[in-house]
Amino acid sequence: MQEMLEAVRDGLRHEELADVELVVRPALSATASDLLAADGVVLGTPANIGYMSGALKHFFDGVYYPTLEARVGLPYGLYVHGGNDTTGAVRAVEKVAGGLQWQRVAAPVEVTGPVDRAALDACRDLSATVAAHLLG
Repeated sequence: MQEMLEAVRDGLRHEELADVELVVRPALSATASDLLAADGVVLGTPANIGYMSGALKHFFDGVYYPTLEARVGLPYGLYVHGGNDTTGAVRAVEKVAGGLQWQRVAAPVEVTGPVDRAALDACRDLSATVAAHLLG
């Protein structure tokens, strides 16, 4: 997950994206105030027992009602890593994001097994796509 996060950070190093500020918050410490201050989000989670991480679920539990009406249409992207399956985790995140009425602006990056160069490139592209969407 750390390698994937670093790739997400790298995706914003393009000169055209210099006006986009990246703020990284661990899911357990991210708050509704953080989300209200964001123009878009890139979510990352391991797939744990066929579901998103408990930390990401905790984040959603804490921000759902306080931001429900204020963040309609929030652009988001998602990356997930699992040992052999990411389907349940992606489905769970997309269900919550749908309930929040966020706008998915890129297909989820789903990685199973070892994280390779293609996976890291996909994470870079994901964050660059979300950032480009914010810039119009």
